Amino acid sequence: MNGLLIGRFQPFHLGHLSALRFALPKVDKLWLGLGSSNKPIEKNNPFSIEERKKMILSSIEDSIKNKISIFPIPDLDNHVKWIQNIDTIVPDYEIIFSNDPMTEHLYSKRNVQVIPIPFLNRDQLSGTRLRELIKSDQKWHELVPEGTKLLLENLDVKNRLKIL
Repeated sequence: MNGLLIGRFQPFHLGHLSALRFALPKVDKLWLGLGSSNKPIEKNNPFSIEERKKMILSSIEDSIKNKISIFPIPDLDNHVKWIQNIDTIVPDYEIIFSNDPMTEHLYSKRNVQVIPIPFLNRDQLSGTRLRELIKSDQKWHELVPEGTKLLLENLDVKNRLKIL
């Protein structure tokens, strides 16, 4: 059985890692969809598809990498077309992991099982908050996995976020 987990991962943080670890035991293969893949690099989407892939792959154990495949998922202005487009991008899946009510509604109509993801420290772990912490030179390193931290430091993330 295959599952789908979609996120922007801007950047990949401990909440995302927790969601991934929650989903993995429930499926044989997990398709990770990198949302907003068609958006240019800007304030709310400061990392490219390749950078986000590297964050994820450098932050997970080698033993689970063979259970995960990563796919770019572009944004569309129409939810129904967005879901139809996802089906052209990722292989078949029987489960979607999501906390979004619209996603749950649309997928339940298609007999795809929707499993909500337990949030981990949601008030602390959000991409928006994390980007603000980095930009304002506050403590953020403990909110991301080690692989993501190293990649962000190599990207000079603070300066990138300040100029966007």
